[in-house]
Amino acid sequence: MNDLDPAVFLAPLLTPEGRALLDEVRGTEPARELAVATRLRRDHPAALVSAAMAQALLRQRAAVKFGAADAERMFFTPNGVEQSTRASVATYRAERMRALGVTSVADLCCGIGGDALALARAGIRVLAVDHDPLTVAVARANADALGLADLIEVREADVTEVDVSPYDAVFVDPARRGGRGRIFDPEAYSPPLSWAVATALKSPRAALKIAPGIPHEAIPGEAEAEWISDAGDVKEAVLWFGTGTAGAVRATLLPGPRALLGRGLPDPQVRSVGRYLYEPDGAVIRAHLVAEVAEDLGGGLIDPTIAYITADEHHVTPYATAYEITDQLPFNVKKLKALLREREVGILTVKKRGSAVEPEELRKKVKPQGRNSATVFLTRVAGAPTMLIGRPA
Repeated sequence: MNDLDPAVFLAPLLTPEGRALLDEVRGTEPARELAVATRLRRDHPAALVSAAMAQALLRQRAAVKFGAADAERMFFTPNGVEQSTRASVATYRAERMRALGVTSVADLCCGIGGDALALARAGIRVLAVDHDPLTVAVARANADALGLADLIEVREADVTEVDVSPYDAVFVDPARRGGRGRIFDPEAYSPPLSWAVATALKSPRAALKIAPGIPHEAIPGEAEAEWISDAGDVKEAVLWFGTGTAGAVRATLLPGPRALLGRGLPDPQVRSVGRYLYEPDGAVIRAHLVAEVAEDLGGGLIDPTIAYITADEHHVTPYATAYEITDQLPFNVKKLKALLREREVGILTVKKRGSAVEPEELRKKVKPQGRNSATVFLTRVAGAPTMLIGRPA
């Protein structure tokens, strides 16, 4: 729930004076904010100037998710910038819905409208619903700002009371943050996951956005579970219903998209460290599909509890980053420091998995100097704390 009043926070910015101010403060650098605001208050109400400056800052932050071209025209709330779906992910999901033959979607818990905008751009008619007045006003303003108001109906309502039967599909993005931060229990989502699943099962098609860390045992058997990463960062998980893929598990990597489907493989065998180390994409790890990548690479794990794959040969795969390993040492800071000094390593990338040592802490201790670069992995090999040194393959 936002505590901001739409009449104060948003409405003045939609007036000709407010829009002109937004154009004037666009791209203001942080060091000049005070001077610009002081100058503008000579000719405009102080509250309007403050609202415009705040919106300009939100637009700058939102450019990472929405792209500068859209962000400069859209409207945001602080929570909206933080919680909205990245445009690349929303576009991918909208295109998948379009490919499934969906022509209309009830977007429940729509937030500031990021998913609704992507769906409309895919030619899908959208009912966007949220219970918060400011969020609804912002979503409506965004649909208008991007010229998509004809395809998007924005409604302020309790999503649990909305009749979704007139729509081909349902999309639910329940709130996963509370007063104390992120919510990890799916039944503590708002609305709860059980309600969202029940709603999905009543619709011909449905997609439910969930936290990437959801326990696999909490995933209903009627759903396909998909984990999505963008440029290597895991962004979300989605439960799909009505796609004919119940029980399937998928890791999708953007840009692309590239999709890896689960094959129900057992855990990979543990083997000694070979010439190459592969770091699986986060979506692959979250989807529990490391075994599929290991099989494709002809490799195994360096430890039964660590998601690093090792192999003797180099293979190119979109689902893991390959490193050529030059050294394997028991964990010892002094030995590492001596080796890096001998190799003249000044650019050091530190990665860790299964180690309590923080990368910055290690970097301070070894004090890398020189013209060469290297990557060190702080991990476990067959249960023993180990350092693997190498470089991107």
